[in-house]
Amino acid sequence: MTDQSKGVDEKEMPFFDHLEELRWHIIRAVSSILVFGIIVFVFKEFVFSNIIFSLQKEDFPTYRFFCSMSEATCIGPANLDIVPIKLGSPFFIHLRVSFWLGFIASFPYIFWEIWRFIKPGLYDNEQTATRGAVFVCSFLFFLGVLFGYFVIAPFGFKFLGDYTLIPDEMIKQTVSLSSYVSYLTNFTIPAGILFQMPVAVYLFARIGILTPDFMKKYRKHALVAILLIAAIITPPDVVTQVLIGIPVLILYEASIVIAGRAQAKYHKTD
Repeated sequence: MTDQSKGVDEKEMPFFDHLEELRWHIIRAVSSILVFGIIVFVFKEFVFSNIIFSLQKEDFPTYRFFCSMSEATCIGPANLDIVPIKLGSPFFIHLRVSFWLGFIASFPYIFWEIWRFIKPGLYDNEQTATRGAVFVCSFLFFLGVLFGYFVIAPFGFKFLGDYTLIPDEMIKQTVSLSSYVSYLTNFTIPAGILFQMPVAVYLFARIGILTPDFMKKYRKHALVAILLIAAIITPPDVVTQVLIGIPVLILYEASIVIAGRAQAKYHKTD
């Protein structure tokens, strides 16, 4: 038995046994979302006052930071009047927020369950290449979510909320609670997912599938693809797409460097 085949042979099992094992990984992952979701649901007032509606307060960290720089860069919350439009909206929005915050909080455990299912089927060199994947992916996910919450969301809400059709006239928008929460979700979770790009690039480069030269050659194509992805996963406005697209483009350039280092390790192991 070769070293590379050891990782697969040690975990050989019938197909339906694999399905049964996958089922339990999924059950545990979903259960973690439910546990954190229930915690969020119980602390309703704290969650909505200090997280969901915090962007509508003057003392939100992003506003205070830019106001501390100069009067010219000082911004405040969008001029929004957030109201529940439909009967039962507060309750169902409460459930939705609990689910998504539960998903965010349990992401490391969810990824760990996925990793536990995938790892036994990898070759030894692939397991070595993906060492520390749970920590790195979780860190980048949280970094992306925080970037979306503290950078994309404030500017996105400010632009969309204060946009007016009448010059020199501020019209207060009445926004549904559902719309507000949907936008906040789209500002944050997709950013966390897109921040996984360096990990994906490293893995593909480490096993010889992706090269830095390929990424440089198709840089323009990647730009179009990133903007298209940003358009799909974000609300339909150019500002939000740009706010998400710019950091992802920076990550793409950083991924070229990461791919170069991973490729060097790949050839070294050969």
